[in-house]
Amino acid sequence: MGSLSNYLSQSGAITWMVLLVLSIYFIVTFWIFIYRYRILKVRLSVESKSLNRLYMGRSDFVAKDSLLYAYLQRIGTFRSEILKAAINDAVRSATRGLTPLSIMASTSPFVGLFGTVVGILEAFGRLGTQKSASLSVVAPAISEALVATAAGIFVAIFAYAFHLILKRKAYELQSLLESQAEIVLTRPNTESE
Repeated sequence: MGSLSNYLSQSGAITWMVLLVLSIYFIVTFWIFIYRYRILKVRLSVESKSLNRLYMGRSDFVAKDSLLYAYLQRIGTFRSEILKAAINDAVRSATRGLTPLSIMASTSPFVGLFGTVVGILEAFGRLGTQKSASLSVVAPAISEALVATAAGIFVAIFAYAFHLILKRKAYELQSLLESQAEIVLTRPNTESE
């Protein structure tokens, strides 16, 4: 902990700003992931139960809590175009948050790299004022500057992994909705369970 406080006390304003931005990225990444994952988990459970009821023949219609139910109730006849639009709308809603995760995953290493470059410039600026610049003087300054890159990569790992997990969950949701739509289209038009 002493080396971190030492690093922060010797860092310039740009490095502080870079670490602040990366900290915000990190917090937002986790917030988006937890929030969207919980929503997708519930939706997947509901749609999976609805699909199982259709498969088992216990119902000729999607469950009332299915995302497709409201669309199917509004239209009198079931058409594949309407169901595709309903599925697209549901998937679009389910994938909210993926763009910010993607942006943070791709930009955080560059933000960290920017902090490193500024840190190295500051280190060389300090070294220029000293009379001798041996490896024992240069190495700690460079290693301190590399902390920003490490922080950027650390944030990017989580953002990218969370992006892929949520993308996979959205794909599973789309697959469940498409399966339900196919079953409903093959059955007679019944609007009640």
